[in-house]
Amino acid sequence: MERPDGGATPVNGTVAGGGGVSGGAENQSDSILNGFPGPLLMFSPTGGLLSAQPEETPLAVLLAAGGAAEAQALIAVCASSRMANQGTVQIENGDGVYTYDLTVLPMPDGRVAMLTREVTLHHNLRAALVESRQRYKDFVEISSDFAWETGIDGTFVFVSPRGALGHPAADLIGRDPVDLVMERDAQMGIPFSTHVPIDHGEVWVRRVDGSPVCVTVAARPIFDRSGRWIGTRGVCRDVTTERERDLQLARARNRERIVNHIVRTFRDEVDPNNMLNVAAETLARGMGASDCHIFRRPSDTLEESHPSELPAGLIPGARYGALAYLSSLPVLDALDHGEELVEMEVEGRQVLAVASRHHHRVNGAVVLYRVAERGNWGVDDRFLLSDLADQIGIANEQIAAHESIVRLSRTDSLTGLFNRRAFFEELDRRHKRLQRTGAFAALLYVDLDNFKMVNDVHGHAAGDAVLQLVRDMLLGNTRPTDLVARLGGDEFAVWLEGGTLEVAEDKARLLLSMADRLLRPRSGNPAHPLGLSIGIAVHDPAHPETLHDLIARADQAMYSVKKTGKLGVAVADLPVRSV
Repeated sequence: MERPDGGATPVNGTVAGGGGVSGGAENQSDSILNGFPGPLLMFSPTGGLLSAQPEETPLAVLLAAGGAAEAQALIAVCASSRMANQGTVQIENGDGVYTYDLTVLPMPDGRVAMLTREVTLHHNLRAALVESRQRYKDFVEISSDFAWETGIDGTFVFVSPRGALGHPAADLIGRDPVDLVMERDAQMGIPFSTHVPIDHGEVWVRRVDGSPVCVTVAARPIFDRSGRWIGTRGVCRDVTTERERDLQLARARNRERIVNHIVRTFRDEVDPNNMLNVAAETLARGMGASDCHIFRRPSDTLEESHPSELPAGLIPGARYGALAYLSSLPVLDALDHGEELVEMEVEGRQVLAVASRHHHRVNGAVVLYRVAERGNWGVDDRFLLSDLADQIGIANEQIAAHESIVRLSRTDSLTGLFNRRAFFEELDRRHKRLQRTGAFAALLYVDLDNFKMVNDVHGHAAGDAVLQLVRDMLLGNTRPTDLVARLGGDEFAVWLEGGTLEVAEDKARLLLSMADRLLRPRSGNPAHPLGLSIGIAVHDPAHPETLHDLIARADQAMYSVKKTGKLGVAVADLPVRSV
């Protein structure tokens, strides 16, 4: 269909044109159109294809076959209205789908010219871009609760259509996001006006009803071409539920950790007193307490020989912190009156206490103290203490049973103190532990001076009373973790766990003072007063020695007092350090 000069040739050798139109005008129009760089199609006034340049363009082939209804409609409108028109048409052939932009022009002779431009690539790119934008928009909406942008003044200039934190989007536009922030990481700054990228920020913000919400933040600063900051874009996701769940799990793990630690202590620790000491420290540290007091019911034999003055017949079991046991008296009174759990304020501290039980019988109590600055006790604290009270109750019962059995075989029948065998067995274990821990301890050998005269003058009953009085003096001035024994006759021994030289000397001076007041009046002969000779040997980790040597030093120190007039105290020299 193409003439030798490149113009369009008539279809079937003729050109359908409008009558009365000069050939010059037709040739001039054709000449102008022939300069169009894209495919050019010429149609008769009735819509028939007259020519195509180039002939094999897919659109020409389709139109010649009567296809491409959209293009035919454009031709018909142009032919009837004699006005130019534009449109887009897509056609499909074996190679794929092609897109054309069409411009139809009325010719002076009644024909219709169609100028086509293939825009398949542009159309596909635009469609891909639209799809990509929609995909990205969907991802943003799915992955976050709201997206936002702030301007150079730091206020919101965009909030995703769903709004944020209960606020409609329109209400947040122009608002400073700082008004919404409740708590944030000081190092992160305000994420809504950040000048550096933030990937995993976290901030507590305020909902429209004032309730707190924890959101994760991802943000990117915006800079103009000169590098000047002009705003920030970001997304936020509400993670309040996750954080609350994490907090609950952390609390549950903490409760489990403390319970397991105490249970392991009960299982692994042989010394009942140390068992409760570890429990007291673990409870205090694990529950944010400054002090912890554990009380227990003693074995029946101990209760008979040493009736408790505390409510419910309890005795001190273990203590952590500096607060004295007597501070817990009002708490124990409340528990003794049947309260399951006690919360009160004592000496400016918040108290949480619960009774421990075994077979529904109260056998102890756990009292925790928290400084006011730490706030009140919470629900988790109450749950944890109730769980641990069951374990403490089992431990208290085991300790009491153990005491009953051990006491029969390891105690002096008159005083109820350790006998010689039990004392040295326990001393050996304590000494080995000192070698591991490197702690101090002190051994006191205490011997009654002029005791035989008491028996000779006043009788053995009076002598037994003196021995029991010495027992009371020693027990009344030592701790549950210390050891007190009657080695035989009128000889006693005291092991001060963790005792330094200063502690031991203070203790010895106190005993001498008490002896002067309590024992001297019971003397068999005023010229030979009843009193005490005390020898002190301090275990210093810097001067290691065997237990045998430690005992020998205490014994020698005590006999040195005997040899120099009695009624006094002597301190053994430390062993010479080996080089």
